[in-house]
Amino acid sequence: MTYDYGAMSRRVILVAALTALLAGCTGTPEQPKRKPARSTGASLSQSPQARACLANLGATKANFTPLADQYYGAGCSTLGAVRLAALQGDDGRLDVTNLGPLTCPVANSLQGWARFGVDRAARQILGSPLVRIETMGSYSCRNVAGTNRLSAHATANAVDVAAFRLADGRRISVISDWNSSSPQVRAFLRTVRDSACKRFGTVLTPDYNAAHRDHFHLEPGGLRPLCR
Repeated sequence: MTYDYGAMSRRVILVAALTALLAGCTGTPEQPKRKPARSTGASLSQSPQARACLANLGATKANFTPLADQYYGAGCSTLGAVRLAALQGDDGRLDVTNLGPLTCPVANSLQGWARFGVDRAARQILGSPLVRIETMGSYSCRNVAGTNRLSAHATANAVDVAAFRLADGRRISVISDWNSSSPQVRAFLRTVRDSACKRFGTVLTPDYNAAHRDHFHLEPGGLRPLCR
């Protein structure tokens, strides 16, 4: 029997080429490269309660920015928080200093207190409108002094207020003026304390202990409101 080796070689080459071509058509296609995911935290706007809180705060014309939820460990977090740049008074902007993240409900309470409690008390008792509230901060990952219990500051659920600046240039501070020789100044500070007690569940002042000699501590209340 005679073999045509040339013809056989051509058939082998042809089969090999067809096999390679089919393999290329039926193989697994290359998957597109995915962009790396970016973690920005949970948005405040994701829950109905958070959206309602932001809407209420926005309606007051306060100047604020919603913040992404953050966990810092050791039980510390800033969830449903905002950053307040300014509050709103009867006649316009009320500056607020030294504030970090603050939960939206506390921000709403602070706005209401600043406008309807502090600003109006300043006008009525001291004869000059409020222009600025000076704070000692809001969020701080720490315990209540002398205890193993987390402070409300550790969840951005409290604010410490140190002083008030009036349009006429006067600065009324808790540490200097709680026991002021001026009856009007003393009345002003106690009036704004009483107003805070209507909006916050816990209000601590120099009458509470020495640790609060220089500020008002304001936080939402639990089952037992505390105003002192």
